[in-house]
Amino acid sequence: MSDATAHGSSSVHPPRDDMITRAPRGEIIREPSDAQHFSVVEKPLSLFERLYNQSWLRKFLILALLALVWEGYGRWLNNPLLFPTFSATVDAFCTSIANGELPGKAWASIHVLLLGYGCGLLLAALLTAAAITSRIGTDFLETMTSMLNPLPAIALLPLALIWFGLGNGSLIFVLVHSVTWSVALNTHSGFLSVSNTLKMVGRNYGLRGGRYVAAILVPAAFPSILTGLKIGWAFAWRTLIAAELVFGVSSGSGGLGWFIYENKNLLDIANVFAGLFTVILIGLAVENLVFRVLERHTVQRWGMQS
Repeated sequence: MSDATAHGSSSVHPPRDDMITRAPRGEIIREPSDAQHFSVVEKPLSLFERLYNQSWLRKFLILALLALVWEGYGRWLNNPLLFPTFSATVDAFCTSIANGELPGKAWASIHVLLLGYGCGLLLAALLTAAAITSRIGTDFLETMTSMLNPLPAIALLPLALIWFGLGNGSLIFVLVHSVTWSVALNTHSGFLSVSNTLKMVGRNYGLRGGRYVAAILVPAAFPSILTGLKIGWAFAWRTLIAAELVFGVSSGSGGLGWFIYENKNLLDIANVFAGLFTVILIGLAVENLVFRVLERHTVQRWGMQS
């Protein structure tokens, strides 16, 4: 009997590695795949899909459909004094273009509009600069915007005629009113929406004053600024046409509004529609050739809008 048995105890030794029976591990088999079986499926777009992806073509089709509806309704109504057809309007439009009357009226309106719009933008820039640099400037802008922004600009035209007389000064005054508050309000809101992180980045780079505004605030707030420019332009254009319709002679030789009013008195409704058609065309041209191009080269290029 061994000593371990004699003492009533036994020692347990861990099994050795050569005594452990290991289960065979399954092998991972990767079969090589034929790359030729996997390829990018490319389906060429049809002619209709390629044309439909062009936004300018879609808009043109919408305008063409509206023109067809206009022509059909005018022919069905058969009353040129009430609603001339689209073809009659185009004929009157081409005739007025050829004799130079409509281009002269359009330029008279655009000239006054540019003066009023430029003065309104300058005043809006001054008010916004005061608002972002001082609390009293912010309070002044908010108070004046709350008071004057809801006030229709055309309602000020009688007072403008008393103050500035018959001339472009009266029209420019109401245009400045229609432009200033919408542009200033949107610009100030855009500046307030700039993130504090972006502001601190500009400060850390040592930007101060005009450089800080031009490099940080204006690019970050430009979507709101551009919206204000669009709204101000729309307000100014509508105000000018309405003012010329009521007091057209005050714009010197008269603009598009006076052209519409004059032909209405002559019962030349086709020319009235030609004048309205010109107003629409100028609005479309400014929107697509000015603001859309500016938006594509700024907001979309900077990744602020898809």
